[in-house]
Amino acid sequence: MDIKLVMQATWKYLLGLIMLAVLLFVPAGTLDYWNAWLLLAILYVPMLIVGAVLLVKNPELLRKRLKARENEVEQKRVIFLSGLMFVAGFAVAGLDYRFQWLVLPGWLATAAAVVFVVGYLLFVEVMRENEYLSRTVEVQEDQTVVDSGLYGVIRHPMYAATILMFMAMPLVLGSFFSFLVFLLYPVITVMRIRNEEEVLEKNLKGYAEYKKRVKYRLIPFVW
Repeated sequence: MDIKLVMQATWKYLLGLIMLAVLLFVPAGTLDYWNAWLLLAILYVPMLIVGAVLLVKNPELLRKRLKARENEVEQKRVIFLSGLMFVAGFAVAGLDYRFQWLVLPGWLATAAAVVFVVGYLLFVEVMRENEYLSRTVEVQEDQTVVDSGLYGVIRHPMYAATILMFMAMPLVLGSFFSFLVFLLYPVITVMRIRNEEEVLEKNLKGYAEYKKRVKYRLIPFVW
């Protein structure tokens, strides 16, 4: 077992968990914020399980998923905007809970949690289908076009899955105002996809032909 990889994965996992908890509970002014505990559970328990499975069965994919440094200038801009959106969205959710700006029904948080889990399962399936699934926009050595499974339906199923997950998050947190902030995510995703496809079409053999076979990027018959 690669001890360095274990340490890197553990550090990033704990750092992400702590940062999210701080962004939620400090603005909320209390630990008695059940929506936040629900989000932490449905996000970090499956993440721990998936990470452990990847560590044993596909450590190289786990290593790629831990890599976060972008080389493309446009992608650096997208990552920066995404970071701002997440910080603002989670902080607003905590403040919304503290000051009770708009109270959403409990069943909506439960329904959103189900949608989040469905999105997560789709994300896991995408990782199973595509061993080149790096977090950064790049063309890897000996990379080939994946065009089966979900990739035979839309060109970017990973982003479709994350849109489901991230749009469900603020509703799991019970915050309509946080949801308004997270509406930026689909826009940011479109920006990322446009640049990513330019990189792939230029550097990945067969991608231009793949675009002709699979016409839709995110939503079948829409875009």
